[in-house]
Amino acid sequence: MAALMTPGTGAPPAPGDFSGEGSQGLPDPSPEPKQLPELIRMKRDGGRLSEADIRGFVAAVVNGSAQGAQIGAMLMAIRLRGMDLEETSVLTQALAQSGQQLEWPEAWRQQLVDKHSTGGVGDKVSLVLAPALAACGCKVPMISGRGLGHTGGTLDKLESIPGFNVIQSPEQAPDLQTQVKGLSLGVTRHLTVCPPTPITRCLTTTMWGGLILNPPASILSKKLVEGLSALVVDVKFGGAAVFPNQEQARELAKTLVGVGASLGLRVAAALTAMDKPLGRCVGHALEVEEALLCMDGAGPPDLRDLVTTLGGALLWLSGHAGTQAQGAARVAAALDDGSALGRFERMLAAQGVDPGLARALCSGSPAERRQLLPRAREQEELLAPADGTVELVRALPLALVLHELGAGRSRAGEPLRLGVGAELLVDVGQRLRRGTPWLRVHRDGPALSGPQSRALQEALVLSDRAPFAAPSPFAELVLPPQQ
Repeated sequence: MAALMTPGTGAPPAPGDFSGEGSQGLPDPSPEPKQLPELIRMKRDGGRLSEADIRGFVAAVVNGSAQGAQIGAMLMAIRLRGMDLEETSVLTQALAQSGQQLEWPEAWRQQLVDKHSTGGVGDKVSLVLAPALAACGCKVPMISGRGLGHTGGTLDKLESIPGFNVIQSPEQAPDLQTQVKGLSLGVTRHLTVCPPTPITRCLTTTMWGGLILNPPASILSKKLVEGLSALVVDVKFGGAAVFPNQEQARELAKTLVGVGASLGLRVAAALTAMDKPLGRCVGHALEVEEALLCMDGAGPPDLRDLVTTLGGALLWLSGHAGTQAQGAARVAAALDDGSALGRFERMLAAQGVDPGLARALCSGSPAERRQLLPRAREQEELLAPADGTVELVRALPLALVLHELGAGRSRAGEPLRLGVGAELLVDVGQRLRRGTPWLRVHRDGPALSGPQSRALQEALVLSDRAPFAAPSPFAELVLPPQQ
């Protein structure tokens, strides 16, 4: 059975109290801020930065007075020496306050919730969870991101829907929430958490190669500006995740929960496995199709299980359900009765999609939907090389090949081939016969190269054991104090 963990013992402050007077406490500000070279030496030598030190550094980055070399040196010192919980809380708050905040009617305070994922392969949970939560009475002002490297981004998946506009102004956000009855997905124009220059982006985003300078500050600063009452973070571990094992993922989860509590934000962190792709589809348009299938009340069991588990935790955490199990049941009902799909259709129409296309996507058959979304020019199937039971389909080799085919980007701003992707034709635990098709690759270019075919065939792991039921990707839930 999945575990529940609660770090710390003090009670968190009331939701929306970002004053820094929570149970963890914040460092006392220094009377005179130090110069940046002194701060760099202090952190390089393992010292602890005060609130004034951290706020002074963020201010220097934002106003441009800090030199690029100084910023790089400080970031490297933070990376090598780390930050304790109090330093991380101050950094998170300073980053969140460096830009504009989203403003909502006071009556919405307890309804505002969101979800974040550390990134995976085939992870289309946000596309399903956000409308399901809106159907359960929540407001979900999801500020999403783009893909980089082998992981896909929610914004890129949404942009595979013709006409969808991911850009919103801060002034538009409340109107969208009202129009769609609790749902908006995208980014917010002119809403900056540390102005996004190549240097300052290092403060708040994941760097190429898996280097994250301060994951809690990166994740939570962007969520604090939404004015949430509760947040669930999907912290992935495994072969295609930032964290190779559950123990390392748990450390980040505990820090996220603790920092959130110190800043008045109820945060729960779910640890979920990312060794195999989530669901059966990988690739932007293909994942939108699978998300719609899940909102039809169908779709892959692992995707539905993760959506209902994360949604149940959020409904419980925000007071919309008495228990996590009751919350999960409400999310499942929203998927089965069509209310989540209805919210999704309204969101599409409100964010630029032609209403007729939105209706067709949300009411059509899978075959009809495929005609309405970007499609690759060619399909190529791979055959099982031997008899056996599917133990695993490794997500990382699959994602890397699709990246080479144009489904991913190596640098921000690179164009994507939105129809490129892959469909798994088998499930983990299923018995296969040699020569059975197990993977269908959707490509725009020529046939797979020899190295690409070998990499994909090596991603299929077969065994001699009897067929079995595939386990859930959900492993553990870390909860805030006294929840």
